[in-house]
Amino acid sequence: MTFHDFNLHSSLTESIDMMQYNEPTPVQAQAIPEILSGRDLIGCAQTGTGKTAAYLIPTIQHILDHPKEASQCLILAPTRELAKQIDQQIDGFGYLTGVTSMAIYGGSTGGEVWSRQRNAMENGAEILVATPGRLIAHMRMGYVQLDHIRTLILDEADKMLDMGFFEDIIQIVNELPTDRQTLLFSATMPKKIRLLADRILRDPAEVNIAISRPAEKIDQSAYLVHDHQKIDLMEHILRQMDVQSMIVFTSRRSEVNKIVRAINKLGFQSKGVSSDLDQNAREEVMREFKNGQLPIVVATDVLSRGIDVDNISHVVNYDIPQDAEDYIHRIGRTARAERTGVAITFINGEKQHRVRRIEELMEMELPKLPLPEGFEPGPAYNPEKRSSGAAPNQRRKKKRKPKGPQSEASASAATPAPTATPTAGAAEGEVKKKKKRKKRRKPRPQSNPSSNEQSPS
Repeated sequence: MTFHDFNLHSSLTESIDMMQYNEPTPVQAQAIPEILSGRDLIGCAQTGTGKTAAYLIPTIQHILDHPKEASQCLILAPTRELAKQIDQQIDGFGYLTGVTSMAIYGGSTGGEVWSRQRNAMENGAEILVATPGRLIAHMRMGYVQLDHIRTLILDEADKMLDMGFFEDIIQIVNELPTDRQTLLFSATMPKKIRLLADRILRDPAEVNIAISRPAEKIDQSAYLVHDHQKIDLMEHILRQMDVQSMIVFTSRRSEVNKIVRAINKLGFQSKGVSSDLDQNAREEVMREFKNGQLPIVVATDVLSRGIDVDNISHVVNYDIPQDAEDYIHRIGRTARAERTGVAITFINGEKQHRVRRIEELMEMELPKLPLPEGFEPGPAYNPEKRSSGAAPNQRRKKKRKPKGPQSEASASAATPAPTATPTAGAAEGEVKKKKKRKKRRKPRPQSNPSSNEQSPS
């Protein structure tokens, strides 16, 4: 089967050929005919399966079939990175078609970007790709016209709901024509997605492709490693493996620059990307990375979704993400476009319970490799152990026990006691108040305070 079998406009087919898309992926082969028929659709497909093309190609076909000088398609995406990636793909698929688009997202300084977005919406860019918050900000200004929207697409709907965009999505949907086609794509299909789908879709077709499982061509492995061993292990990987391009993921923004400095000190070139970096600087780093000028990027989960780089050979999870789904998205940055890739995860002694959740989600065990020769032993693998400290329920029990002097301050700040016997600290405070009162009554004392003023009866 090829894209020519879908009977698309010649200009669209030629654009697809120019992008070197040959055979449709499974999600494309299943979703494109349903979308072309006009049905609503729920697509459950992980990152890297070609889902963006699965909805863009038939959407551009619909616009070519029914040209209008107005916005006909609205695509909602959770992040500006994904919105920009989708807009770039529209440029590719629509290169010879003349279909216009605009990415509507925030995070940019100055009014030039806002004005450009406003002009595109006022002049009827045929496809709008927007983050919900930014679109609503424009809608409040009164010039956004959505009454010609024929297709609504929600990409990575699970991520949008995780980010708290449910009410924004409903507000936007309420401004759209009821006679429209709605497409919802999500990497996972939890109950909240089903509830949203029931509310905004009508008799949808369903396409399910490898729910919550990474691409088969990703070689996954893990090391049990103490935190102080991680940089040495990174050096071993970089020197021993054929690393063409790598993303190192960490869950903490504060760690990004530390890791970058450590890698650069080893003689390798890397830069960091996190939400602390302004938009222009992030775009510059990603441009260098995509063009092959920068081999290593250290990033938070801001890059686990919505970046369009097909030649990433290695992904390293410097720590284990809190959500198992984020693991899928992280390693999904490699082995894209039918390539192979390597994903390596560092497991310390405190977060091993997260590995169990990842393995249950993938329905497979993550291979644990021995540390290289010369390394001291790593932590023992015990996924039942939540952390090196007390379990949460034990900590709660401690708060209900009588407090010792060392924890009195934190306990009193957390839960005020309605009635209690005065502690030593409280008694001392009372003494000080008495002293002040006595001093006010006796501005010129003749003798030292008596002993009974220092220890209350």
